[in-house]
Amino acid sequence: MQAAWLLREGEVLAALEVAESREERVRGLLGREGIDGAILLRPARSVHSVGMAFTIDVAFCTKDLVVLRTICMRPNRMTRPALRGGCVIEAECGSFERWKLQAGDRLEIRE
Repeated sequence: MQAAWLLREGEVLAALEVAESREERVRGLLGREGIDGAILLRPARSVHSVGMAFTIDVAFCTKDLVVLRTICMRPNRMTRPALRGGCVIEAECGSFERWKLQAGDRLEIRE
C-alpha cells in the first residue's frame, strides 16, 4: 500500500494510505482497531463496513478528487453507489469534522 499525504488547497489534512489493488481495496480497514490519517480506495463508488470495529467517515469523490458527499458510517452497513464517484476516502469518525471537509472540496495527493 502506497503512503502519501492528503491535502486541500496546499494544507495537509492527514497521512494517507492509497489502496489501488483489488486486494488492498477489499481489505481496506477490516481487522483494524482504528487508523491514523485516512485511506483512499481507488477505484471505488461504494463501500461497506461489515465486520468493522469502529465508525468511519466516508467521502465519495470524483476521479479528480472533488468531494461529492460525505457520510458517517457505523459498522455493518453498506452505502449506495456514488454514480459520479471514482474513489472513496475513509477515516475515523470525527476526522472530517476536524478537517472541515465538505462537498465541493478539491483534494490533492502528494507522495
